[in-house]
Amino acid sequence: MSLIRLHVDEQIATLQFDHDAKRNALGAELIDEIIAAFAECKRQHVRAIVLRAGSGTKVWSSGHDVEELPRVGIDPLPYSDPLEVLLRAVDALPAPVIAMVHGSVWGGACELIMACDIVIGDESCTFAITPTKIGVPYNIAGLQRFVSRLPLNVVKEMFFTANPITAQRAERIGIVNAIVPADQLEEYTYGMARTIAKRSAVAIAALREQLRILSDESVAISPSTFEYLHGIRRDIYFGHDYEEGIRAFLEKRAPNFSGEALEFDGRRTREH
Repeated sequence: MSLIRLHVDEQIATLQFDHDAKRNALGAELIDEIIAAFAECKRQHVRAIVLRAGSGTKVWSSGHDVEELPRVGIDPLPYSDPLEVLLRAVDALPAPVIAMVHGSVWGGACELIMACDIVIGDESCTFAITPTKIGVPYNIAGLQRFVSRLPLNVVKEMFFTANPITAQRAERIGIVNAIVPADQLEEYTYGMARTIAKRSAVAIAALREQLRILSDESVAISPSTFEYLHGIRRDIYFGHDYEEGIRAFLEKRAPNFSGEALEFDGRRTREH
């Protein structure tokens, strides 16, 4: 493995991003290495996984590798997208995943944080979900992951503005479990991992799966509503703003979005 580092000690696995050249972007190659590391964690029956970046890094992860996103006319976040595969792999793990966060978290990496069971950060951490900066229509599964974890008004603010949430506010609204001083971050995180490792692994695995299903079922939609929502996304990734957003990002300039208005039918998931 060249883009991550895996270390297992006393049934606790440390999986560390090691791709500073791309600010730990979640590209296909790095994700393949993470999934391979997950398989090794299962083989060694680890009791907890700590997901982290290198010490002192300014960016925990910059999110989805924008250079790997497709151009206009193709769904940028299909079921087979590497990031989607990674998120499902996190869900399928029997052991809890603890994100230890120093530095900023951007875009798809913010959803990876939402997929983790426990998040511990220091005062340097910030969290921003940024699809509206480049006109990406976020997928339904991703939106549901945010809605199941955070208040709806906070989700709207994060997606609509793409502005970072500070460490202190992230603790208040529930993105992180705890914010601790930077010099205590490792001790606190691994202390929690060691506590988890002392508990019943089979009971934790069962609870983890039960809670995953219960949170997934918190928003029920009909097939017709799903098609309606996907149609909205399709209108975006076939449109001007997505193409312009990707081009502007790669050209390192501000995008010139169209400002076109969309019309919706106001439907609800359940008819009353």
